[in-house]
Amino acid sequence: MEFKVSKELIQQLEEHIVNKNDKELEVLLNDLHHADIAEILDELDFDEATYIFRVLDSDKTAEILLELEDDLRENILSRLSPKEIAEELDELETNDAADIIGELSQEIKAEVISEMLDVEHAKDIVDLLRYDENSAGGLMGKELVKVNENWNVLTCVKEMRIQAENVSRVHSIYVVDDENRLKGRLSLKDLLTTSTKTQIGDIYIRKLNFVNVDTEDVEVARIMQKYDLEAIPVVDELGRLVGRITIDDIVDVIKDEADKDYQLAAGITQDVESNDSVLELTKARLPWLLIGMVIEIVASFVLKGNEEIFKLHSTLIIFVPLLSATAGNIGVQASAIVVQGLANGTLKEFSRAYFTKEITVSMISGSIISLLLLGYHSIMYQQYLVGFAISISMIVVILFAATLGTLVPLFLHKNKIDPAIATGPFITTTNDVFGIMLYFGVAKLILGV
Repeated sequence: MEFKVSKELIQQLEEHIVNKNDKELEVLLNDLHHADIAEILDELDFDEATYIFRVLDSDKTAEILLELEDDLRENILSRLSPKEIAEELDELETNDAADIIGELSQEIKAEVISEMLDVEHAKDIVDLLRYDENSAGGLMGKELVKVNENWNVLTCVKEMRIQAENVSRVHSIYVVDDENRLKGRLSLKDLLTTSTKTQIGDIYIRKLNFVNVDTEDVEVARIMQKYDLEAIPVVDELGRLVGRITIDDIVDVIKDEADKDYQLAAGITQDVESNDSVLELTKARLPWLLIGMVIEIVASFVLKGNEEIFKLHSTLIIFVPLLSATAGNIGVQASAIVVQGLANGTLKEFSRAYFTKEITVSMISGSIISLLLLGYHSIMYQQYLVGFAISISMIVVILFAATLGTLVPLFLHKNKIDPAIATGPFITTTNDVFGIMLYFGVAKLILGV
């Protein structure tokens, strides 16, 4: 059953904090999962959260740190001494520890590293800090099990037992040569069913997916998703095994990328959360709103430039909101499907077949909408030529919106710009301007104005 924070639990914890009943706090919290405790701490104020954090053992609080909201984690870390932070990091895997220490100032970072008891662990963390956080090197952990191709099975098993003590989950057994270059992987079944005298070089599997330290995190996620991998090894420029990336690290990447794309599609220019300050939320939202305002002002000038035709045929102006909404929806639908295809790998670049399919779908949709619009206009206003002009204009505008929605994300992707930008305000506001221009342009041709 999923844990839920209750008001009664929060009140109980607050009472124990006020009365400094540390043992009671431990009894209440020790059996809870670290993610549940993090959820509880998010409900308390900073002082109360820090108090509980100090009461619990470091093997528990280290995992809690990873689950906390950024502002709460930052606040708690600011109240801990370098030695206390070092104790937390000693309990974490290298990639998680590197993420935490990367949030600290350079001065505090150096002090924390110097306070760490496990020197090898500290060296591994320092090594990870030199990689870009959005690369495979920034994602990977140093904890893994590797064996030498020149060992026999008996030696291999002995070494694996030693290495496995520092690895929480053994997804794969990697095989390297004397220079630590990745050669392949070892099947557990082969290891268990083969003679102890057999050389590892005779039984390991040479076909293996791997990534380079500089591979982008989203590309790592795509590869792991494509091949359904729980973990993937990481090599350096010389092909040496330097770490591994596990599925839990990739889940975070996928979630972060989805959040970013969703916010870009909504016209939010930077990563924000609902609990961010008013200023941060305003800074994230305002840029696209201002751009939209400028574009819509241009649209108003386009309308003003066509005053003559809608003075002669007033019903034309009535359908401008319908035109804008329909074109915007078509454009957003088209761009959303393209962005989805680019994200999951089903669409990599411009495809004539796909473009033709999208235009065909838009043509069918536009024809149905235009026929309904023609019928409605004919019944309501009995101006058949004007109704015909509006209907044809609607088809043209819909085809333009579909073309824009399909091609713009592909263009952005080709130029290394996140195509999610094209799925929100950009498409709708751009369609407003060009849609209105096309609408009145086609109407003028048909009506001979």
